Amino acid sequence: MNERIAAPWIPTWIPASGHALRHAGIHFDAVRIRGAAAERTAWELLLATNFEAGPVVQEIAGERNMYFLLPPQTASDFRWPPGVRALTRRDGCRAYVGVPALTGVTWPLVWRSEPSARVPFVRGELLREAVGKATGVVR
Repeated sequence: MNERIAAPWIPTWIPASGHALRHAGIHFDAVRIRGAAAERTAWELLLATNFEAGPVVQEIAGERNMYFLLPPQTASDFRWPPGVRALTRRDGCRAYVGVPALTGVTWPLVWRSEPSARVPFVRGELLREAVGKATGVVR
């Protein structure tokens, strides 16, 4: 069954299989957080949203970064603490984010929280609050 027909809300930037690199700032902005801070932030965000946080991509190898996907051109609207990086097209930033398919083998990327028709992106305000709780840095 073709999942794109069965679930037409699936954004075109999500590949049908495997994973693909997508330019941050085009279809989404991303906020990258590493390691334990990423785990704590994801947990705080999931709790705050009743486990409907929007798209969060996790690397399961290497530095184990997490990428919280926000609507395009919104990540720079927030002040992020040291170690948290906004990936967008603003200020000449050119970054790519790996995006896994919703099903099948996507190693080394997985969805920590999948997008949905109701929650297509992470809300920046909620992510900023979750980052503050997870890192102890409130701005």
